[in-house]
Amino acid sequence: MRSTLRKTVLTLTAVAVGIGAGTVATPAQAATQKADAGCVTGKKLLPSCGVLWGGAAGGFTGKPRDLEHRNWEKLSGRTATIFHTYHKGNEPFPTKAEIAMTNESANPRVLLTNWKVEYGTTWAAVARGEQDKRIDAFAARAKAYGKDFFLALNHEPENDVKPRAGSGMEAKDYAAMYRHTIQRLRAKGATNVINVVALMGNEKWMAQSWWKDLYPGDDVVDWIGLDSYSSVEKGYHYGDFATLLDRKAKGKNALGFYDWAVTKHAGKPLMIAEWGAYHQVGRKTDKSAVYNDVVAQLKKRPEIKAIVHFDTKKDDQGNRDISINSSAKSLASFRKLAANPIFNVKLG
Repeated sequence: MRSTLRKTVLTLTAVAVGIGAGTVATPAQAATQKADAGCVTGKKLLPSCGVLWGGAAGGFTGKPRDLEHRNWEKLSGRTATIFHTYHKGNEPFPTKAEIAMTNESANPRVLLTNWKVEYGTTWAAVARGEQDKRIDAFAARAKAYGKDFFLALNHEPENDVKPRAGSGMEAKDYAAMYRHTIQRLRAKGATNVINVVALMGNEKWMAQSWWKDLYPGDDVVDWIGLDSYSSVEKGYHYGDFATLLDRKAKGKNALGFYDWAVTKHAGKPLMIAEWGAYHQVGRKTDKSAVYNDVVAQLKKRPEIKAIVHFDTKKDDQGNRDISINSSAKSLASFRKLAANPIFNVKLG
């Protein structure tokens, strides 16, 4: 009896302190070890579990993005691990402010930046190599930065398509621009750039014959992104969080955006690169129905690995409020969402 008890104690002790290195853990032990380790990002910033939480604040205000991001974090009650910014053309980035934001050990963050590499020219011109100097300069800055970060090339390209032969801005030109830019960045050694193709998932655009031509190819896409919003007032795009994921062109064989991504491009992680709930400026319509739906939808849709809220009191059209604090009830619901442990993901 004593001998059996001693063996049991020694075995439990060995497991607890890690004695017996090199042995294969049982499935139960492996699950326990994973739970103890927590959710953490790995290759291509993919979380081992959970969902990355992000924010884009200060849009259309002219205020510094870093300051607005910190203010938004305080308002929401959680550090927004993904810090979302926007650049175009020859603007030098990562900027000093972006580097500082992603160097804060007390508030770990990773950069997501949108870049209109073709600014001042066309997608076709970039694909022909006419902006290689611009791409190479960015590659050098990215390598000097050293950390992995997300890059979206010309997010929401549907708005910029000119479906006219020779325009240089056809959907196929976007795909060619994207391929050329990513291939050149890789050739220049900027392997810390994790790219995101950020589309709109708008049923109007998904119905266009050219929409399918936008996708650059799985070999040059790391993450698939979606920029999509829901109205909390009846009318255009009224609905909850699920509705912004499932918009589709009319037709019995059409797929909603999420289903399109996971069916046509299986294995690609999905990022909701911009999302939010909106109502007319000046009103205080409650947004809780959208916020309360988020976690349930994420649990149903395991390929969504990151969500990034876009926050502004007035959008580019000037009439939509996408802020989380347009009413006290909305803010309370959003803070409850932000506190959910599904977003407890550490940067590896």
